[in-house]
Amino acid sequence: MALSYKARRRWALVILLIGLPLYVVAAVSAVNALERPSILVELMIYVGLGVLWALPFKFIFKGIGQADPDAKPDTDPEA
Repeated sequence: MALSYKARRRWALVILLIGLPLYVVAAVSAVNALERPSILVELMIYVGLGVLWALPFKFIFKGIGQADPDAKPDTDPEA
């Protein structure tokens, strides 16, 4: 079942405002649990985790910045 454009926009907003901060806290806590790796290893972990969070939500974020494809065209005769 495919999500509508409005549903995808709402879920994207929830993911960005609630899910992403929770993920950042979890990622920082996980790296802090390690025995202080070198700066390059720590950087690679953060880069990897930074890309990893978006992969499951790719279908939700795809096309969100575009106009609503299901919206009726705005036909204004005075324009």
